[in-house]
Amino acid sequence: MKITIGHDELVAHLQQAARIASSRSAIQALAGVQLVATDGRVELRSTDMDLGLRTPVAAQVVRPGGVVLPARLLLDVVRRLPGSDVSLELRPEQQDVEVVAGSARFHLRILRSEDFPELPEPGGDRTVTLPAAAFTETIARVSRAASRDETRPILTGVLVSAEGSSLRMVATDSYRLSVKETALEQPLTEGFEANVPARALEEVARLCGEQEATIAIGVRANQVVFQVGEVALSSRLIDGQFPNYRQLLPEQFEHELTLDTAEVLDVVERISLMAQKNAPLRLSFGEGELRISAQTPDVGEASETLPAPFVGEPFEIGFNPEFLTAGLQSAGAERISLKLISPLRPGLIEAADGSGFLYLIMPIRLNV
Repeated sequence: MKITIGHDELVAHLQQAARIASSRSAIQALAGVQLVATDGRVELRSTDMDLGLRTPVAAQVVRPGGVVLPARLLLDVVRRLPGSDVSLELRPEQQDVEVVAGSARFHLRILRSEDFPELPEPGGDRTVTLPAAAFTETIARVSRAASRDETRPILTGVLVSAEGSSLRMVATDSYRLSVKETALEQPLTEGFEANVPARALEEVARLCGEQEATIAIGVRANQVVFQVGEVALSSRLIDGQFPNYRQLLPEQFEHELTLDTAEVLDVVERISLMAQKNAPLRLSFGEGELRISAQTPDVGEASETLPAPFVGEPFEIGFNPEFLTAGLQSAGAERISLKLISPLRPGLIEAADGSGFLYLIMPIRLNV
């Protein structure tokens, strides 16, 4: 294999590949990026066995072939090379690749190609094409609520459903639940439902950026492949029954207040500075007002009051400040509807513009 690639383009594609390559596997090849050179182009491939990436890059191919190189090291080397082009040549006898740019010359030891797994082609048993903007915006509103606890794998995913004119994503870590339903301008001819790792969806959103118009999703029995332009990202699907989110949503609430999102978020972020060491954020409701406060021993305390259309007996409820902030930030509407039952029952944040966003958050029991 002998190829020449534009420096900046190679760096951009290596950054994508290095994010996917494994940093923890005992198999050395999984920490690598596979370069497969054919006529006029090179495909970069990387995987950690959960996610897989195939990204093509235009190149001058003098001699076709394939090789696996350490992903992070290759990226660090290429990023610092001078000049506008980079040449890579496999030297089989030396078991390395010669990397040349300007007067700089590196020799990088290759990894075992036999240990690098085959990555799936785009497509699947069912293929759905969706607007990229609607898909990535829905990811941004929901994915933060997915669990990061690998001991509960089902909750590390986002339940993605697409059918007719509707796209829905649901995520929960058992302390909060986020739901976003997005209306599609063009109805789908075929739908699907799958529990997709949140990490995979966040990577898809990165790949889409602001340029892509559509995204093709191919669903197989235990795998999904997202095609963004010429880039293909594959991911395993999470086995098991995702919680029935509809059963978790209360049917009735005692109080329903419509509030200005930016105003509440501004106060919550400010007062949260004093909610340290797992201290709760306290929301105290009285006639016509909401008082938000926090106190951490040996750190300090803070409180702030803002007008709120509250009527009834005063009560106080506590929330995790990080979770409450995330819910307000994800609402994506100028005004929210805050729905409450009691200090010991979950609260619901709903976008007041009818955009289909719901965020259920469990309370923290307060010590009076």
